[in-house]
Amino acid sequence: MNKVQGSAAEAVADIPDGASLAVGGFGLSGVPEILIRALHEQGAGGLRVVSNNCGVDGRGLGVLLAAGRIARVTGSYVGENKEFARQYLSGELEVELVPQGTLAERLRAGGAGIPAFYTPAGVGTQVANGGLPWRYATDGTVAVASPPKEIRDFEGRPHVLEHGITTDYALVRAWRGDRHGNLVFRKAAANFNPPAAMAGRMTVAEVEELVEPGELGPDEVHLPGVFVQRVVELTAAQAADKEIERLSISASSTRGTVRA
Repeated sequence: MNKVQGSAAEAVADIPDGASLAVGGFGLSGVPEILIRALHEQGAGGLRVVSNNCGVDGRGLGVLLAAGRIARVTGSYVGENKEFARQYLSGELEVELVPQGTLAERLRAGGAGIPAFYTPAGVGTQVANGGLPWRYATDGTVAVASPPKEIRDFEGRPHVLEHGITTDYALVRAWRGDRHGNLVFRKAAANFNPPAAMAGRMTVAEVEELVEPGELGPDEVHLPGVFVQRVVELTAAQAADKEIERLSISASSTRGTVRA
C-alpha cells in the first residue's frame, strides 16, 4: 500500500513515446511542475496530452511543448503560450479544442467508467457539427478537421454526444497526500486535478506535504487512493515554487492588494 516513489524521475521512468497523459492544473495553478520536468529529462516524445491548457512559455507543459515532445493536445484554452499557438497554426501540433466544462466532464466520465454522455454545450456550433481545425497544413489550410457528432433531443432540447476520456498516465499535484495515495487539493488546484487523476490508468501525484495513513480524515479526502498508483513527495523548495501566470495590482487599493 505504500505508493511513495524514491523520486520524480523514478515515478515517470516508464512513460513511453506516444503515451497519452491527463495533466492537472489550470493556467499555472495546481500544475505538476516537478513531474513535468522529470518527464522532460526522461526524454519521452510524441506525447498525446489532455489538459485544460498547455502551460506558458517555459513553465508547466510549455516545457515539453518547446522541446517538441507533444504531438497532440486536447484542451479548452490556448492561453498565454505563444509557442503553443505557433506550433498549432504552423501544422506542427494537432489540437482538439473542447468546451471547458465538457472537457472536465469527459475526464470525470472516463474515470468513472462512463463511455459517453449527452450535453447541450456546443450544439449549433462546429463543436457538434464538425469542421474545427485539428491540424493545419503548412500552407495554412485545414489538414485535419473534427468530425460531426451525434445529436439527440431530450425533452425537446438538442444535446451532443461526448465521449469519456481515459489516458495511459495522469500527472497531478496535490496539497496533501498520504502513502496510500489519498489526496487533498487546495483552492484553485482542485480544478482539473481530480478528474485528470481519475482518467489515468497509471496516476502519479506530486504532493506538497506527505502525511501518514490515518492523518487525513475521511471528510478531508478529495480523491481516494484507489485512483492513485504513485506518490512523489516534494521538497519544501519545490512546494514553494509557484509562479503566477499574470500579475495585476489594483491601483484603487490603498494597501496595494495584489491580485492574480
